[in-house]
Amino acid sequence: MPGAVIIGAGSGIGQSLAHRFAKEGMPIALIARTTKTLEAVAHNISHTGVQVITSTADSSNETALRAALDAATVELGTPDVVIYNAAIIQRDVIGELSARAHLEAWSVNVVGALTAAAHTIPSMARRGNGSFIVTGGMPEPKPEFVSLSIGKAGVRTLVELLDQTYRPAGIHVATVTVGGPVAANTDFDPDDIAEHYWKLHTQPQDQWVREIVHSGINGHERANPLSH
Repeated sequence: MPGAVIIGAGSGIGQSLAHRFAKEGMPIALIARTTKTLEAVAHNISHTGVQVITSTADSSNETALRAALDAATVELGTPDVVIYNAAIIQRDVIGELSARAHLEAWSVNVVGALTAAAHTIPSMARRGNGSFIVTGGMPEPKPEFVSLSIGKAGVRTLVELLDQTYRPAGIHVATVTVGGPVAANTDFDPDDIAEHYWKLHTQPQDQWVREIVHSGINGHERANPLSH
């Protein structure tokens, strides 16, 4: 059975996503920058009994990311859901970072998601169904997080463009916007956040939304419907 591909499979949201989708019996492909990270997450879900494959790739390295996605497809087939969860999260103010540092952040926060989408969505579209979900953040831009604020604004635009392009082919493109620091046993518990991705993936098409905002207040969730 085709499964879930998780790019940015770290110890926070990535690990919770792997556990949440594996719980449903879905094979999992994990992609992260380091072998150590991959081994830890794979071990965390080993008890579920699902097939787990791992690939090391920096999401800013187009060649490596495409190769990792190809490896996942060879093993699992065209995925049911691809989740882009990679990001450079750092504090920086206007004028603090060099142009190169901004480009490095942009390459992970936005361009990596574009690469993953361009490489995986067409085959899902030919099949006629699938989900592509991106981890967003910064519901409002903050001057102490300049590169991240710009990057997450880019993610929203990318998701909208992908939705406009691929929704007619049956692909649900959406973002889960996380409005605070992720930590276990808080209002931003990664296990709670992971539930939003499963909800998006399993929504009937006539109920699709393009964004769920996990705000940490008032039940944590606000859904923004698709515009038609």
